[in-house]
Amino acid sequence: MFTGCITALITPFKEEALNLDGLRENIRFQLQTGVKGILVCGSTGESSSLNETEWELVIQTAVAEAKGKIPVIAGAGTNSTWKSVRQIRRAEELGVDAVLVVAPYYNKPTQEGLYQHFRACAEATRLPLIIYNIPPRSVVNIQPATIERLANDCPNIVAVKEASGNLDQVSDILIRCGDRITVLSGDDSLTLPILSLGGRGVISVVSNIVPNDVQALVDDYLGGNTESARRRHLKLFPLIKALFIETNPIPVKAAMNMLGMPAGYPRLPLSPLSSGSKELLRRALQNYGLNIRHD
Repeated sequence: MFTGCITALITPFKEEALNLDGLRENIRFQLQTGVKGILVCGSTGESSSLNETEWELVIQTAVAEAKGKIPVIAGAGTNSTWKSVRQIRRAEELGVDAVLVVAPYYNKPTQEGLYQHFRACAEATRLPLIIYNIPPRSVVNIQPATIERLANDCPNIVAVKEASGNLDQVSDILIRCGDRITVLSGDDSLTLPILSLGGRGVISVVSNIVPNDVQALVDDYLGGNTESARRRHLKLFPLIKALFIETNPIPVKAAMNMLGMPAGYPRLPLSPLSSGSKELLRRALQNYGLNIRHD
């Protein structure tokens, strides 16, 4: 289930309202490609800016639109263990195939606190659970030893989305856990390096706009065509850097607007892309060969 490109979908808005028709259109676009799954209500999906009703509507829409063709993963983590457990149970009721649970942000738990949090989350569901390690957003880093404990003690913790940016940490996780846990890249620019260490895929932002190319990179590498994967990485790299010129998902939403895809603006406290960054992003899209429809 967790090999290949999984697209971390944006949540499209019209003004301040959810654009569920736009979400359906974006999911249909993903279904036409070779991606192996979609993630809704993650960081890219502005989950922290959705109210409970909106969070449920996004998940219900994704499950209905995907119709079992590809797995639907829901972001269901908060900085409160009991709230996370409640969300995980609700996501399971709504029919998702797996949940992504981020490290609790703001609270700064110890490694023991992280272990107890993720164990409680795993024990609350029969679904596969993906740990999301993203220290730049959560402040804390889930150490490889903690991930090893969780992989040993919680059979349904099956993968980790590694967005620490630390390849030594990825190596350590793979040494400690082996085949007990799948490592997925959480940084588009590090997908190829993580694959080279033994990772199996990526939860991707850039695949909102070029899903075929991201999936092809993973397929090439895992299929043994490492030179083709390297060339694809080098082509993608300038576009990826442009998509992170400001806080995600500000640039990718701007890119989708330029390409005529449903996106809208991010919700406050995120603001629209600045004019200087917009010009750099426009140039990166054009250099990649994408057709800009709107300014």
